[in-house]
Amino acid sequence: MSRDEPTRRDYVKYGGAVVGGGLFAGCTGDSGASGTTTDATASQETTTSTTTDSTYEVTMSPVGTVEFEQPPESVFTVSPHLAGMALALGHGDAVNAIYAPAYFDGLWNRFLEPLPGVSADWADVATSWNPDKELLYELDSDLHLNDPVYMVAMMGAWEQSDTTEIRDNIAPFFGNMYSNGNTTTPDWVEDYRYYGLWEMFEKVARVFQESERYDALATIHRNMVSTIEENLPPADDRPTVANVILAEKAVYVYNVNGPGFYRAHTRPLGAVDALEDVPVDSSVGYETLIDADPDVILITDGMAESRDMDSVRQQLNDGATREISAVQNARIYPLGTRLQGPLMNLFQTEMAAKELYPETFGAWPDYDGGPYPEIPEGERLFDRQRVADIVIGN
Repeated sequence: MSRDEPTRRDYVKYGGAVVGGGLFAGCTGDSGASGTTTDATASQETTTSTTTDSTYEVTMSPVGTVEFEQPPESVFTVSPHLAGMALALGHGDAVNAIYAPAYFDGLWNRFLEPLPGVSADWADVATSWNPDKELLYELDSDLHLNDPVYMVAMMGAWEQSDTTEIRDNIAPFFGNMYSNGNTTTPDWVEDYRYYGLWEMFEKVARVFQESERYDALATIHRNMVSTIEENLPPADDRPTVANVILAEKAVYVYNVNGPGFYRAHTRPLGAVDALEDVPVDSSVGYETLIDADPDVILITDGMAESRDMDSVRQQLNDGATREISAVQNARIYPLGTRLQGPLMNLFQTEMAAKELYPETFGAWPDYDGGPYPEIPEGERLFDRQRVADIVIGN
């Protein structure tokens, strides 16, 4: 596909070297060191950000260094963890595409309800799961805030040459998806680096030139996590937890303590994973859940508009699962999504702390649907108004 005139933004330029004819081989600016990083503090990279009088550069694996003249005003996203970063930085209106727009718009706004003046507006943006290239040409974005490796590996219609074409003719890519669980990348990818959620957020903040907003939100997150970690009960007194999605005949298992931004809300809580021996992201029969007998069951996507927690509880109270400790003690609680951005992470960490340790952090209210419930001011783990002011720019 070609155009009479190049449509790539003059003020957003790809700055990473192409090695061996491939976009992702030997990406510049990253050492290739893999492993978890702290979610609360961004790491320093020698080529992460460079500023001149008219341009600035930001570096993140897998694309390397990207040069900007001004913040992007329209961004294509797939995963909501990156769209959520734009929103947290006050640039939510720049998002022109996202995976499952109506679903994530509804879920995000349930969590954002306690933040005055803050909301997502994604319901009517383009659907970006496995898009054809024509959509990206039509959107003509300033930046593709998405991982190009993921575009090729997870979306069957894309080839490496397609991401190169989009980069050269429209705008660069900038995003990292395999940090979801420090997941193994395809064999053709070299030196892929993993980042914590808040470490990645710091880089996205530099793209939008919103480092002050990042610093303010990161301080709130860091203080909340410190409060939680300092007040956790002894390891022997912590509950066993199963993080799952329930289907009619299967249980989809999501671990609690592994690496990656998928667990950024549960990992700081130090709970015992009742299903730690089950392969990550696998499905098992209900017998496995019964045998594990968790003290607490967390339902990922339990706060989605399509999920009815009363029905989930009723399902578990029927049949053999009624003997599970979490069911007998009415400790079945909702979560949001693993594809969390910074604001979702603040709320999900707070809610999970209350669900697991009510005696320490205050009990999670009864929840049967609707927005994030009202928490008594003295039991909140972060200041809602302060977060809203940061996002809005007050």
